[in-house]
Amino acid sequence: MREIAVMTELLKPDLCVIGGGSGGLSVAAGAAQMGADVVLVERGAMGGDCLNVGCIPSKALIAAAHSVQKARQISRFGACVNEPRIYFDRVHGHVHDTIAAIAPHDSVARFESLGVRVICAEGEFTDPRQLVAGGMRVQARRFVIATGSTAFVPPIPRLNQVSYLTNESIFGLTDCPEHLIIIGGGPIGVELAQAFRRLGARVTVIEMATILGRDDNEAVEVVRTQLRAEGVDVCEGVEVIRVADRGNGPEVTVTGSGDDPKKAKTIPGSHLLVAVGRRPVFEGLALDAAHIEYANQGIVVDRRLRTSNKRIFAIGDVIDSERFTHLAHYHADIVIKNALFRWPARIGTQAVPRVTYADPEIAQVGLTEAEARKDNPSLRAQTHSFADNDRARAERETAGFIKVITGRRGKILGATIVGAGAGELILPWVLAINQGLKIGALAGVIVPYPTRSEVSKHVAGHYFTPTLFGPRMQRLVRWLSRLP
Repeated sequence: MREIAVMTELLKPDLCVIGGGSGGLSVAAGAAQMGADVVLVERGAMGGDCLNVGCIPSKALIAAAHSVQKARQISRFGACVNEPRIYFDRVHGHVHDTIAAIAPHDSVARFESLGVRVICAEGEFTDPRQLVAGGMRVQARRFVIATGSTAFVPPIPRLNQVSYLTNESIFGLTDCPEHLIIIGGGPIGVELAQAFRRLGARVTVIEMATILGRDDNEAVEVVRTQLRAEGVDVCEGVEVIRVADRGNGPEVTVTGSGDDPKKAKTIPGSHLLVAVGRRPVFEGLALDAAHIEYANQGIVVDRRLRTSNKRIFAIGDVIDSERFTHLAHYHADIVIKNALFRWPARIGTQAVPRVTYADPEIAQVGLTEAEARKDNPSLRAQTHSFADNDRARAERETAGFIKVITGRRGKILGATIVGAGAGELILPWVLAINQGLKIGALAGVIVPYPTRSEVSKHVAGHYFTPTLFGPRMQRLVRWLSRLP
């Protein structure tokens, strides 16, 4: 613990936010603009993981890779170009220019202009009502812990003896890897595998189970097929037993591949990326001193996002929940209502969407078909292919489909979209599930033509096909036709 005797200033704000990532900044900005006295404590870069080493750089890299792939595919439209020449240092420049363009919105200067007192230092609780940081004591009426998460590094034998990358370091590369080995086939691993392959690297993905294991199996197969078509070596159902340094790069030894599952196989590469998940960050906060309960999965909170110390809230990746930037923003709204207005707002049952930004994208909200059928095998699943969508045909991006799961009386329980722009198409299904709408609500909307969004209307319409075009309807129409 730091020596309190050296503290030179005592602050008593309404709210102290610990962590300057997406969730923490949302709380600080919202509270300050509502008139609260706010202190923000951040030991690292403002903007947190999302801006600096997560969402923003990854999507900028994916955009560059997508443009390269589009150039390769231009012959589909009757044009012809040579294989694109890639200057990876310029790709690196694009990624970091994107970060720099967004950074002012998350900067110390902006938040100070909103009236937030920003302390650029590590914070530590000294008791249940006081935090020390940067030579100051902060005794806030309420605290919010929003310290986020970091890459989880599994206990693989000899991994600590090898130079490896995580999302926190891979965007610093100025040269394209010759052969990038990725341990982990989740969204981060899959997205970066495809991006680096398109930018010229040889890529191998190693996954103990199946890639994108949380998503609909049929949707994952569409992505898997595309990855392999582009030359990504996807190794599923294999276990990493050790890694080693060959001197000019890492090598990864796995078992479970091929006809003999016990036979070991060694994969040499030039670079190694570990992308097996995330873990919450709360080291150094001295949570015990603040009487805050926590576990390996994160800080324990109730439905109001209060910790075991009711004066202290925790939001975003640092708690045991799904780790999405958009969920952290939702948590920020809940906390502001509780902390400022004493309104007992609680986390609701809202469906949280997720998107894997591969090409094609996978977007999901609510239950997948497999999840839904665990409890009710008779649920209906409606699908509509992008191959039957005129806009997709015109742009030659017909891979994928939409699948919607409905329950009793057409209540929408889940939606999966795999295809170009799936993340942009999922929103009406998020709204429908959160509002408890039935499938007819989507079937009855007027959709602009030709757009990919027509798949939502068409899949909803399919729900009524057996009724509208069945024998009973035909008999009714014939009977009505006889009337004068």
